[in-house]
Amino acid sequence: MRHHRLTALVFACALVLLPAAPAQAASLNTPGLSWGPDPVTGEVVVTADATVTEAQVAALRRTYPVRRVDGQFRTLIAGGQAIYSASSRCSLGANVRKGSVAYFVTAGHCTNTGATWYSNAARTTVLGSRTGTSFPGNDYGIVRYSNTSIAHPSAVYTYPGTVTIRGAGNATVGMSVCRSGSTTGVRCGVVTGLNQTVYYSEGVVYGLIRTNICAEPGDSGGPLYVASTGVIIGILSGGSGNCTSGGTTFYQPIAEILAAYGVTIP
Repeated sequence: MRHHRLTALVFACALVLLPAAPAQAASLNTPGLSWGPDPVTGEVVVTADATVTEAQVAALRRTYPVRRVDGQFRTLIAGGQAIYSASSRCSLGANVRKGSVAYFVTAGHCTNTGATWYSNAARTTVLGSRTGTSFPGNDYGIVRYSNTSIAHPSAVYTYPGTVTIRGAGNATVGMSVCRSGSTTGVRCGVVTGLNQTVYYSEGVVYGLIRTNICAEPGDSGGPLYVASTGVIIGILSGGSGNCTSGGTTFYQPIAEILAAYGVTIP
């Protein structure tokens, strides 16, 4: 696990805010499933991770098209350039502002773990205090900066270097995107689905963006962004697989997070 002392909060956090599950999918009450509309046909397609039994898959196939993926859907607690609570490591997703007050947003499964957040693994440099958290259902949280000596530009750390974040945008299927995380750095791919629902072991999260980008624990909370334009799209909630064999990842749309807390990208 790589730890970085933060001289500027240019890091990436992750997590996601989501809408309600489709009514026809209300019976999908098994951890290890995700579901959402197929981008071509519009029909609900179910994806099952390795923890879902063959009997459960067979039962689901009586009603839905079902696909299999390797590994287990899990929240990925840690991330971009690292931030720390008393008990966990995550990544900062985006620096935001409400008037003259500065905050950062990250994953709700991260902010659920602690109220005070630090920039170093020794927990000696305080960044600020949690002012909101929502997980499961949604997957986002917000921390208000109290440390005025640490710069927090609107940027993503790219191992090395930075990309300036110039605003927030919405995902479209086929969009080329990248994400940054403290475990595996910058990885890129495409958006493969919208309005996805994921049933983690901790609960269900709705309205996620799905991509074919890999991630590993420690990447959670990192930003999903368009490298060529500096537009942030979402923050990492979780996924399955790894960056050796590949994987699937899910992101909380950034526009929902900004609306929930009444904040803007600086």
